[in-house]
Formats: sequence, C-alpha cells, structure tokens
Amino acid sequence: MNKRSAGERIFDSSNIFFMLLLMFATFYPFWYVLVASFSDPGWIAQTRGMIWWPHGINLESYKAVFHNPIIISGYLNTLFVVIVGTLLNLIMTSFGAYALSRNNVMLKNPIMFMIVFTMFFNGGLIPTYMLVNGLGMLDSLWSLIFPVAMSAFNLIIMRTAFQAVPVSLEESARLEGANDFVILWRVMIPLSLPVVAVMFLFYGVAHWNSWFNALIYMRDREHYPLQLILREILISNSTDNMTANSGGNKLEVAMTIKYATIIVATGPILILYPYLQKFFVKGVMIGAIKE
Repeated sequence: MNKRSAGERIFDSSNIFFMLLLMFATFYPFWYVLVASFSDPGWIAQTRGMIWWPHGINLESYKAVFHNPIIISGYLNTLFVVIVGTLLNLIMTSFGAYALSRNNVMLKNPIMFMIVFTMFFNGGLIPTYMLVNGLGMLDSLWSLIFPVAMSAFNLIIMRTAFQAVPVSLEESARLEGANDFVILWRVMIPLSLPVVAVMFLFYGVAHWNSWFNALIYMRDREHYPLQLILREILISNSTDNMTANSGGNKLEVAMTIKYATIIVATGPILILYPYLQKFFVKGVMIGAIKE
C-alpha cells in the first residue's frame, strides 16, 4: 500500500475545506430565506447578521401568499407552460435529433449548419416581438411556449446521443417492419433515457424560471407566470393586497411575505431536481459533442 505524501494530504484537506466552504456559501442564503419565512416579522426586522433557527414560528406569511389569487393564477399559468412547453420541447427535439442523426437524410449538413448558426446570431428582440404579434400570440401563454419550442444546444446533445446507438439495432428493427416513428420511440428513446431526463430537466427548469418573455409579451396580470409575479413582489414591493388584513407593522409583515413567496416559487423545482440529478452527468456525457 503506497503511503500518501504530505503534499497530497494537504491538497485533499484544502480541497475538502474549499468544497465545504462553497457548499455553505451556496446553501446558507436559501436556509436564511426559509428560516426568515417562518419567523416572527418583528424579530426579523430587528435582527441583523446570520440567523440559524426560526424565532416565534409564524405561518401568517404563507397564509397571505396562498390566499392571494394572483399567486394561485401564477402557479397555474406556470404549470401549464412547464407541462405543455416541456412536452412540446421534448417532441420537437427528439424528432429533429433523430432526423439529423441518420446518415441517409438529404441536406443534413446544411440544415445542421443553419441550426448551429442560430446559437450565435438571431434577429433580436424587436423582430421576435413583431413575429409573436403577427402570429396573434401577444398576451397569451402560447407566446411563452412556441418561440422557445426547441433549443439548438439541446438538439445537438440529443443528436449525438442518438448517433451513439448502434446501427445494428436500427437495422434489426427495420427487418421486423418498424418505421422511423417506431424506431424513435421504441429503440432510440429507451436507449437514451438519461439524455431525455436531462432534456426534461433543462427545458423544465428554463420554463419554470423564465420571466423575461412574459414581461415582454404579457399585459393581463391574470396571464402572468409565477416568476413574473415573484419579480413584481420583490422589486416593485407590491405586497399591499397581502398585508391589508395582517396585524402589526405592514413593512415587517411584507418582508416575511417576500421570503415566503420565494420559498413557494422555488420549492417545487428544488424538490424535483434531486430525482433527476442522477441522470445529469450520465446524460450529458452520453450526449457530449464529439467529432
């Protein structure tokens, strides 16, 4: 058994210390918001510095959040965009990746070049707005789905994963009478499930966190997604309708309401992420770009 040198032990110890420090710097802000959202508003307003545990457990902030109809409508709008948008993303990305991964597709390289070209150059915000307006999708949830129906980067990842599937499997399926749709859904997709999970994670998180497109295309507050409502509450301090029936100092209550809104807006995606994380590294490695 080889003894490790002093330099190796120092390096490992330093690496562990750095990773623990990085983990703390990443986790503590979320922990602070979680603790503050359950604490007494007056105590939070008077406390400076780090806090570790809730003080005077208070659920009024969460009651105010869940009794706010705009929060509920924002949740429903976001769920619609995430579910429908991610499903459309996966279908279009799978179709495009499968077609561009086959060797007998005409003009495959020029099409691929045009797709990659869009990763570096695009028409810009004004032409995109004019296009969405011309299609009649302004102030509609479809304006948050169709303009981002497929990502060129994700297409390249899935295309490379499909190219890694042995050609013999496709040939065997064709001998059994399978067409391209059957090969895609019964051969390519099952053998590329880690990549599909990563695509689901990429697209789903992007839809959940998206707010800029809604800020550009939406006018009716009933169509606002959750993140745009969260931005409105945090930046514009629009908590008056949630503090109207609260006792005590409204400014103090508004502060804990902001913390509670952050937890409500980020909680679902944080709960979902650990279940898909195990596919993340494997999926990206399978679908890594290679020449």
